[in-house]
Amino acid sequence: MPVDVLVETTIARPPDVVSRFAGDPTNATEWYTNIRSVAWKTPPPAEVGSRMRFEAQFLGRRLVYTYEISELVPGERLVMRTADGPFPMETTYTWEPSGEGTRMTLRNRGEPSGFARVAAPVMEHAMRRATNKDLARLRRILESTAGSVAEGR
Repeated sequence: MPVDVLVETTIARPPDVVSRFAGDPTNATEWYTNIRSVAWKTPPPAEVGSRMRFEAQFLGRRLVYTYEISELVPGERLVMRTADGPFPMETTYTWEPSGEGTRMTLRNRGEPSGFARVAAPVMEHAMRRATNKDLARLRRILESTAGSVAEGR
């Protein structure tokens, strides 16, 4: 059973600010609750072909996986796919102007195998809940004075 989680939020910051901060894997530990560390396997900055090793804690398990950026349209779209890890996963960020800010979507989809396949419905629910919390945290960071970090302070 595939997992497909799509969430969105609106952030009161311009798309270039939101995409620059959220699209930089180095910042992932600041706004993703479950990500413990990110290590670049290729030199930054993020570009198509860049690879990063992520370590996360999810549903009581330690997960280690490598993402590779497969598509990047600065300020609009970022797609990363796992190059290795517990199961194939694709993560897509999109950013577009919306009123006084940015509409950001975050989509995680993949095809769990083994035990994860059996637990896919529970996993999808947990992923949706965690991703909504992560986007709320990102919004708080970027809309606070600390968000000036994303503007290159």
